[in-house]
Amino acid sequence: MPLLLHTDQRNITFLRRYAGVLLMAAFAAQSAHAQLNDDLVFAAVNDRVPLARELLAKGVDSNTVDAEGSPVLVIAARSGSAGVVDALLAGGAKVNARTPSGDTALMTAAITGNIEIAKKLRQRGAEIDGTGWTPLIYAATGGQDAMVTYLLGEGANINAASPNGTTALMMAVREGKGSTVTLLLAKGADATKRNQNGASALTWALRNNEKAMADALKRAGAAE
Repeated sequence: MPLLLHTDQRNITFLRRYAGVLLMAAFAAQSAHAQLNDDLVFAAVNDRVPLARELLAKGVDSNTVDAEGSPVLVIAARSGSAGVVDALLAGGAKVNARTPSGDTALMTAAITGNIEIAKKLRQRGAEIDGTGWTPLIYAATGGQDAMVTYLLGEGANINAASPNGTTALMMAVREGKGSTVTLLLAKGADATKRNQNGASALTWALRNNEKAMADALKRAGAAE
């Protein structure tokens, strides 16, 4: 019996050591995996296409997210990394994936005015409107007139509103983007729309002392 107890104790010691080895191996594998994910994020930020392709070929997930939860495709679009956008889409990246705050790759391309990337995303099925804030609202916010024209040509709803009722026209006025305001009005934007707080595009124009904008909005039917 004492011998059996001694043997059991040795087995227990062995099992504990073996479990420790397994935990160390798992931690090492996890660390290596995290590093590869970080490398893909780096490639997305800096448009390192060969690196991105190499990592994807090694099995790194094309839907990897960074520390803040932003999909690597959104990061690539935000950074203007067109080549990496191509690589990620070819690798199965979800084109309508969102950041924790709700941004899609097309929305980030819209606010920066990157039509090249926007076209790549649209060819893969990127939503032109969807729910919540839209690419058109983002483009108007950034005063990206060429992008506004492109998105409208793709069928974007010119009067689409955010969850709080804000439209592209309101944001263009709020941000002082005069040419964008002119463009949206010429394309038929509704100047009478109000958000959930009762503010309209004209409200922002008057608040910002934008007389030319205010006059244009009044001619389009806006009332104080």
